[in-house]
Amino acid sequence: MIGARLLLAALLAAPAADPSGSIEIAVTGVRTAEGRVHVDICPEAHFLKEDCPWSGEAPARIGATVVVVRGVPPGRYAAQGFHDRNGNGKVDRNLIGIPTEGIGFSNDAKIRLGPPKFADAAFDHGPGDQRIAFRLRHMAG
Repeated sequence: MIGARLLLAALLAAPAADPSGSIEIAVTGVRTAEGRVHVDICPEAHFLKEDCPWSGEAPARIGATVVVVRGVPPGRYAAQGFHDRNGNGKVDRNLIGIPTEGIGFSNDAKIRLGPPKFADAAFDHGPGDQRIAFRLRHMAG
């Protein structure tokens, strides 16, 4: 009886397993090895904004660059990324506002007359690790 109580106490005191995981993103369409590739993982309320809760970056590699974003809890998200060639931490744009650095979204969501809708880029992230991929689009430059 005492053994069962000790076991129960130990189980109750043990920390709960953390369901957060990593998302490994293979970003293709990287044209040069200059700068870094940056990816944000965003819930709907933060999509297309600069304050996404999770992000990662890696040195740019011609062709494909793998970026890992750690500590993402289960949920519905969209990934948004860009090739920060000059290292200034933002998407550079021309005089009429068109990005001059490659940009992309999860599910290869289409960029038409503006950015995609969250629903077009959304994916479900469960507990544990996950891999996704998207291609950078080069709108002007």
